[in-house]
Amino acid sequence: MNPVPQFRRERCTRYRYRYSACDRCREACPQGAVSLSDEGAVIDPALCQNCALCAAACPTEAWNAEGLPRIDLLKQTLGRAAFSFACTPSQEEGDARVPCLGALDASLLAYLAGRGVSVELKGSGHCGDCPHGARGAALLGLALEGSAWLGDALGNGDWPPPVLAWKEGRGEAPPVDSARRQLFRRFAGHVFTGAEQDPAPLKAVRVAAPLSTVRRELVQAIWPAEGEGEIALDGSLPLAEIRLGPGCNACEACARACPTGALAIREGQRRWELRFQFSRCVGCGVCLEACQPDALSFADKAPLALGRVKDGVLLQGLDKRRCGRCDRLFIATGKEGFCPTCDGDGQDMAAIFG
Repeated sequence: MNPVPQFRRERCTRYRYRYSACDRCREACPQGAVSLSDEGAVIDPALCQNCALCAAACPTEAWNAEGLPRIDLLKQTLGRAAFSFACTPSQEEGDARVPCLGALDASLLAYLAGRGVSVELKGSGHCGDCPHGARGAALLGLALEGSAWLGDALGNGDWPPPVLAWKEGRGEAPPVDSARRQLFRRFAGHVFTGAEQDPAPLKAVRVAAPLSTVRRELVQAIWPAEGEGEIALDGSLPLAEIRLGPGCNACEACARACPTGALAIREGQRRWELRFQFSRCVGCGVCLEACQPDALSFADKAPLALGRVKDGVLLQGLDKRRCGRCDRLFIATGKEGFCPTCDGDGQDMAAIFG
């Protein structure tokens, strides 16, 4: 038996931000083997059946499944005009076997299609007999939808779609279940709000080095050098554009919680900026959860041209001022003349002495 998926906590949004409500891996697990805490997630080896669906559902790739080596699988497709994947439980033969067809995400399928590789998926007719078939079928449906959607958006509507194949007599259970698929949609399945959270972002955020994900890099690899129009954003792809509305207090919690470095602070002697880089964002949503004033939101669409922007897109620029009381530089979000510390001291003194 293959080892159970390994959890890399520095990639997990629940570790990055202790109040994160992300439960994608637990929702994806058909065996109930995943449990969550504000430290991240753990998996019960006694329950896990190595389907790798937790790895498929996680946008930050916090789960590393040995049975789903994405880079090795892609290497096997080099120089091939056609390639077949077979799910292991079905016992069908293919160029490569994967624990479940649902573990093949939209980015991987789109990347192969963008390279002109015809993909055959073998074993989908076995889903009805498989203990993780229902969840796997839901994720596979989402992946197929996302791959086709990305092809149309990038002007590659003629790229070869994956072909579902099954043995005679196995039945024809198409891997599309719209009701179950809603569980994995980023916008419909999760409500990101800080309105009822304990306002302690400094203690809640665990800083770690920014990371990149294979899925996001695959999408970038097939992105056109020049793009016109827009692409719709939904949970089938690791893409999101962040919008900044009113209320930002420059607390920096969003940038510190962001696992990929898509949100970053650029700071000089007199200026402070919060920048966003679309090409790095995987849409995990932890920045929205960490934003105490709820100033951040997901956009429904993004310009295709953003996919090739190398510099961060400026969301907010603020002045630095010298505090009129302590003479230290602070980030000014309005016309205030005192830094937050001195202003708070003044309010406390007024409350005590009137």
